Amino acid sequence: MIVVTGAAGFIGSCLISKLNLEGFRNIVAVDKFNIREKEPNLMGKSVIEMVDRDSFMNWLDKNAEKVEFVFHLGARTDTTEFDMELLNRLNLDYSKSIWNSCVKYQIPLVYASSAATYGGGELGYDDNHEVIDKLEPLNPYGVSKNEFDKWVLKQSEKPLFWAGLKFFNVYGPNEYHKGRMASVILHAFNQISKTNAMKLFRSHNPEFKDGEQMRDFVYVKDVVDVCYFLMHHRKDSAIYNLGSGTARTFLDLVKATFKAIGVEENISFIDTPADIRDKYQYFTEANMAKLKSIGFTQEFTSLEAGVADYVGNYLMNKAYY
Repeated sequence: MIVVTGAAGFIGSCLISKLNLEGFRNIVAVDKFNIREKEPNLMGKSVIEMVDRDSFMNWLDKNAEKVEFVFHLGARTDTTEFDMELLNRLNLDYSKSIWNSCVKYQIPLVYASSAATYGGGELGYDDNHEVIDKLEPLNPYGVSKNEFDKWVLKQSEKPLFWAGLKFFNVYGPNEYHKGRMASVILHAFNQISKTNAMKLFRSHNPEFKDGEQMRDFVYVKDVVDVCYFLMHHRKDSAIYNLGSGTARTFLDLVKATFKAIGVEENISFIDTPADIRDKYQYFTEANMAKLKSIGFTQEFTSLEAGVADYVGNYLMNKAYY
């Protein structure tokens, strides 16, 4: 059996689709299954059991000998969440419990970290373990993810194999439920479809022109390909960046979205909301050398190709992966 936490969410449900496509049917889905908007993410997928997040640790104690691999992708991912107690409970303490169980039963583990751990990028975007203790994330979500990375690196007892993945700006199908936290591509698609125009955040940093804020956008299909690779690789335990390796502007992204929809470009700018303005990352770019050095040689999908696939094959028909 392969366990996927956060199974009803964006990346988790896409990973289950990938596993199903590769012939893996014995999937145990772990999540809170009480959000109606997430239900279509798992529709039609092969899952042998659905386990409530709060019951999972007890379930694992009883079923550990049958579990081949754990993908821990569940988390509170709202970057505007300021309840540190909630974030510590869901992102830090829960992850520690999973880690400890994987150590106890010697189950390989891949878990989700985040590029939010890098903060403003003052120390760059290298997945060097020596840097992790010095990082200063810009929001409580990033803090909770970095605290777990720091804790992991201090553990003397480790699972048979483990990898932490610092996800950069992931976009793609199955994120309809994410609301404000959905990718800019989904927001752009919705806005352009309604108004034939798109409003982007104005730059409040003199080093960047409006719309030229840059992020490392990575297609979710590439993300789950890396997860699948690691499930078979099972060596070189470490924390790894997971982005495309190439920073692109929000203008690039929106222009690609206009093109994919077939609408003439019409872009204007509005102020970045005050509640996130001081916590805004103006540039991110994953150094992907470490993952490539262990044998992941697949090329990452270009922004234009990813947007074209996402818009044309999913958003246009509200289809799921």
